Formats: sequence, C-alpha cells, structure tokens
Amino acid sequence: MKVIASSLRKGNVVEVDGRLYAVLSATNFHPGKGTPTTSVEMRRISDGVKVSERWKTTDQVEKANVDERAYDYLYEDGEGYHFMEPETYEQLVVTEGVMGDNKVYLQEGMRCWLKTYEGATIAIEMPQKITVEIAETEPVVKGQTASSSYKPAMTDSGLRVMVPAHIGPGTRIVINTDDNSYVERAKD
Repeated sequence: MKVIASSLRKGNVVEVDGRLYAVLSATNFHPGKGTPTTSVEMRRISDGVKVSERWKTTDQVEKANVDERAYDYLYEDGEGYHFMEPETYEQLVVTEGVMGDNKVYLQEGMRCWLKTYEGATIAIEMPQKITVEIAETEPVVKGQTASSSYKPAMTDSGLRVMVPAHIGPGTRIVINTDDNSYVERAKD
C-alpha cells in the first residue's frame, strides 16, 4: 500500500528496494523556499542496520503489508518484553532490539500495536500520548514567566522531559511519545 512520505510515523514498517524497514523517527522539514522534505531514520529488519532516508513530503512510499494487532504489555524478564493479545490471550515476546528506545514508555497493562511478519515481531508502535509521573525536577527560578519557560524533569520511568515551571515532583502529566514533549497535566 502506497502512502505519502509525510504521513510516516515512528513504528511504521516500509518496504524500500524489496527490503523491510522499521521507522525509528520521521521528521518533516518545511523550508521557507524550496521543496518540503521528510527525513526518516529506519532500522533494516533483516540485519538491524540503521539507515537514514530523505524523501519529498509528497513522494509515495510503500508501506509493508504486515500483521498489525493490539497487544497489552504484561512484564519484562530475561527473555524480553511479554505482550498478550486481549481476545485470544496469545502471548508474544518482543526482543530488546525491536523494543529499542520505547522501553521507557512501557507501563503495565498498556495497549501497544505490534507488527509481525511471518510470525516474528518486527516493530512496535506505542500510544501517541501517555501519562507519566514526575519523580524529580529542578526548583523554580524566581522571575521566570510561567507562560514560556520550561525546566528539565525526570519521570518515574527514567525519561527526561521539559515541563512548565509550575509542575513539581509527584505531578502526573501527559507527554507525546513522538518527541517526549509535555502536552498537559493529567486529568486523573
């Protein structure tokens, strides 16, 4: 199935020159003059080699035909990360190599999209927004305006994010998993 390059997201699987690649990151760049482009970091599924590719945002890219289903995260052990399909209770193990940097987002019971090809898990797509708790943050500097200043913070899962000055330790916030950016204070 062909899709335009600008619609690619982290976790998608694309086919380039007959090989499958898992998208690690996709960034759209719109210069003031010239053609907008999409830069994509990918991992070749066959051997794990990382590749960078740049397309015009309107270029057609072949999205691979893989089995994509929702799974719930169960636990991690020496074998890998265990997920369960909610309707059939079928369990899959995702290796460290496929999980990559996504492990900091995992929370027990979290619903993720696993992509399998010929029975092997080749990519994982995390929810776009997740709720995390702030474990520690720097104190507020007097004189900073609340509207535009952000300070570094560490979540309980070890993820570093930039948060507004009014956010303190113990506060639950919603972050965007594409770029680890602060979205809002959690409603719960």
